[in-house]
Amino acid sequence: MDDITSRSVVSDPASRRALQLDALAAILPIEGRDRLSEILTDQDVATLTHLAREGIGPNTLRALASDLAYLEIWALAATGSALPWPAPEALLLKFVAHHLWDPVQREADPAHGMPAEVILALRARGFLLKEGPPAVATVQRRLANWATLHRWRGLESPFGTPALKTALRLSVRANQQPRGRKSQRAVTLEVLETLLATCAGTRLVDIRDRAILLLAFASGGRRRSEVASLRVAQLSDGGEVPVDPANPKAGLLPSLIIKLGRTKTSQTTEDQTVVLVGRPVIALQDWLRVGRIGKGAVFRAIDRWQRVGAVALTPQSINQVLKTRCRLAGLDPIEFSAHGLRSGYLTAAARQGVSLVEAMQQSQHRSVQQAARYFNDAERVMGKAA
Repeated sequence: MDDITSRSVVSDPASRRALQLDALAAILPIEGRDRLSEILTDQDVATLTHLAREGIGPNTLRALASDLAYLEIWALAATGSALPWPAPEALLLKFVAHHLWDPVQREADPAHGMPAEVILALRARGFLLKEGPPAVATVQRRLANWATLHRWRGLESPFGTPALKTALRLSVRANQQPRGRKSQRAVTLEVLETLLATCAGTRLVDIRDRAILLLAFASGGRRRSEVASLRVAQLSDGGEVPVDPANPKAGLLPSLIIKLGRTKTSQTTEDQTVVLVGRPVIALQDWLRVGRIGKGAVFRAIDRWQRVGAVALTPQSINQVLKTRCRLAGLDPIEFSAHGLRSGYLTAAARQGVSLVEAMQQSQHRSVQQAARYFNDAERVMGKAA
């Protein structure tokens, strides 16, 4: 490329932002950077770069980038103007009115909720994939990220005003949508065994996927981002442990300790670990051996020539592994996601009589209420009342 062409490409705002996002990719993996470069402003990219340097987790950064792009498109479609900084209180109230609307009321009043032209604009950009209002949790997350971006820009915002708090509280209370789960169905022990049966072969992909499923489940239902980012340096031998401590003749099983590092609910200064025993340890050792992996990323892509790559799988790839195995097992992939391994672990723990506290030590849940939901569901299914 000659110098004139090079200058013209870089001088184009969208191309410049695309290059900046590419440079940010090592710490902020974003899918569709070309699309985002057309939506985000120079200041948006500068803010995201600053957040990355401050050590914000990659999952949080991905959500911030996606939500910021959504807000930019919504503001333009809803007001005809670019997203203002700081946002006026009226714009935040409009956002609530456009997103926490009642489908029943809309049937009687087509003007209720988000205008049709705004819906079309968001759908054209791939931000609205289903009919009806977005989930309450999604709206709350976008508002929270909007507030976070204000703080990191050094701006005061009206997110804490009584008017907005009241409007949000009343809108959430009036919203009749049942709260959906990240995975429609939990990957229970029975489902897990069905998926593992599809990994019984000797191909590299079978050995890898078997290790992924067993490790993700047995380690307390690790999040897909944690499985994808797992590195050999985080693993250490835990020695052999008795199958039954009360029976010395029952034999021994290998164990492995995983240092989690920074997770969604912890900090790098917290030395949190989980322990694997038995089958998942053997499956992981098999994968590391046949994949000839001695350092770096644990789970990697495999090409069509059966060569193991050097780059770690993405969280989306971990989710795709589960869905592929569901398809091979004759299960509906739509009903399952990688988060089903997390809920499935807690469900299995409850059914086997493991205490909630002990299960939470393995799953690293911080919220007793959240973890208890799966225990309560398991007890209700097995209870006499049902």
